[in-house]
Amino acid sequence: MQALLGIIFHSLGGISSGSWYMPFNLVKKWRWEIYWIVGGLFSWLIMPYIATALTSPGWQDILSATDSSTIRLTYILGVLWGIGGLTYGLGIRYLGMSLGNSVLLGITSLVGSLGLPILRDIGSLGEILPAGDSFTDMLSTNSGQVVLFGILVLMVGIVFCGMAGLKKDKELANVKEGVNSEFKLTTGLIIAGISGVLSAFFSFGIDAGKEMGEAVRDIAITNNFSFVSDGKYLFENNIIFLVILWGGLTTNLLWSVALIFKNKTGGDFVDTKAPLLKNYLFCALAGTTWFLQFFFYGMGETKIGNGASSWILHMSTIILTANMWGFYRKEWAGVSRSTKTTILLGIGLILLSIIIMGIAKTDLVN
Repeated sequence: MQALLGIIFHSLGGISSGSWYMPFNLVKKWRWEIYWIVGGLFSWLIMPYIATALTSPGWQDILSATDSSTIRLTYILGVLWGIGGLTYGLGIRYLGMSLGNSVLLGITSLVGSLGLPILRDIGSLGEILPAGDSFTDMLSTNSGQVVLFGILVLMVGIVFCGMAGLKKDKELANVKEGVNSEFKLTTGLIIAGISGVLSAFFSFGIDAGKEMGEAVRDIAITNNFSFVSDGKYLFENNIIFLVILWGGLTTNLLWSVALIFKNKTGGDFVDTKAPLLKNYLFCALAGTTWFLQFFFYGMGETKIGNGASSWILHMSTIILTANMWGFYRKEWAGVSRSTKTTILLGIGLILLSIIIMGIAKTDLVN
């Protein structure tokens, strides 16, 4: 039952993440840096604060008592993750919602799920990293082996998505219109690679900030709070997200402000020629929806842990949702049946990887 709840929560988070960018498409007469930072203030500052204040007892005292090195490391990982978030938008611009998210988040899935386990096996490096399973540990257990098989299936799915992208690039070389007008495969893949690697640092930040989450959990258990089960508190991760997202806010705020001064676009905030109320509301919706991905991720993590299974489940659901939006926006219009079959096969394998990740956390393999 706990594993099932974890899958449901991760799926809700993935659906939120795969959908959050859509409200930005409804923003009119605002330049990118304007709607990006307005939405970002909800994503990285307003909503994390509200969630933490409402669900994390004694969060201010916990932050004060937490070792400064823990907060600093969690924050720095958030800054690096923020760079990945900045390049995310460009990757989607050049590859589209469907292919862009499949490649970008596929890379993030692999790095986020296997990065720390592999590093933990490298000599004394494992001693300074957050506690958790190493790659060797995963190889030695049934559940770990199933997780690794699921990752292999995911990798094959990503390869098929990439093949579909190559076919699409060739077929639309001389016929680019509508949502495909900016399709640039090589440029998009390079940017997606950079973004995919750095975006995985969010997962590392969760591990680095575990001390804060455990403090919230102890208070919740001691005071018999609701939403405590099996020694876990459903919202214990929100305080960790708060610190990680301070780092993301720093990166994105500096870049957006620099662009606003460079492009002299500050007037967009109050330009009455734009539908200001709608623009602010759509940005707020995008930012809030974006934050919900990690709000639900945190809930899912309390059910099945922050290992490879959680990260893969989260990312795979995002990929599936983004591909659905991609088909809705007709990003694959004008391509051959063979190309559509290839991308659908890739999506199918990604879906299979989700099922395998779920099985890895059941009693069937433990």
